[in-house]
Amino acid sequence: MGFHEARSWRERLVAHRGLAASFPENTLASVRGALEAGARRVEIDVQLTEDQVPIVFHDATLQRLCGVGGSVLSSHWSQLQKLRASEPGRFGTRFADEPIAHLADFAALVASFGAHAYVELKGESLARFGDEAMLAAIRAPLEQLAGQCTLISFELPVLGLARERLPHPVGPVLKEWSDLERPELVQLEPEVVFVDDLKLPPGPVQALAPLCVYEVQLAQRARELVERGVALIETFHVERLLAELE
Repeated sequence: MGFHEARSWRERLVAHRGLAASFPENTLASVRGALEAGARRVEIDVQLTEDQVPIVFHDATLQRLCGVGGSVLSSHWSQLQKLRASEPGRFGTRFADEPIAHLADFAALVASFGAHAYVELKGESLARFGDEAMLAAIRAPLEQLAGQCTLISFELPVLGLARERLPHPVGPVLKEWSDLERPELVQLEPEVVFVDDLKLPPGPVQALAPLCVYEVQLAQRARELVERGVALIETFHVERLLAELE
């Protein structure tokens, strides 16, 4: 279903790092929780390990999600498989058995639900390994999401290269609203544009492509944004918002 044909909130809401309000973010448990709650769209982040394995992970460091020191970018996948993505600062030992997710396992889960994935390519990994290495790493895992995946990033060059190399739609994440006027962004002809709610101008909004606004936590705010022209609403609280909006 396209943006303009979307009628239900299930099609409008994007689960930000899965159901991150209730599970450790960017884990298979979080993604499954969002999909089982009824979400039809989910957004996750991808970093590369030192041996260039794509993992579902937001930070470049391990401390917040795994409770240990060190860098994702300097660790081999074999090392990271021994850690747990339990987000102990929020959940203690509740999710002590939750592993770090490989991108291929995430893609298989989303495909099994027939949902759509927004895959953010993180700047730290792009700076360390390069755009071509990132696209090479994600190509095979995302083949199972043909027609069900959009690549997004703050970094426009990797999206331009992805447009040439991979079959997936692309969408920039704006650093500022004024980025919409950048020639390279206009030339990209994106299928979607992501923007922080705090960066929006007042009044009705319109961009080069349908807008997805994050991070939205209140149902009233979600309704207001849709009335102003926003197509998609990204939230950590997809289960609660679905219950309140539907």
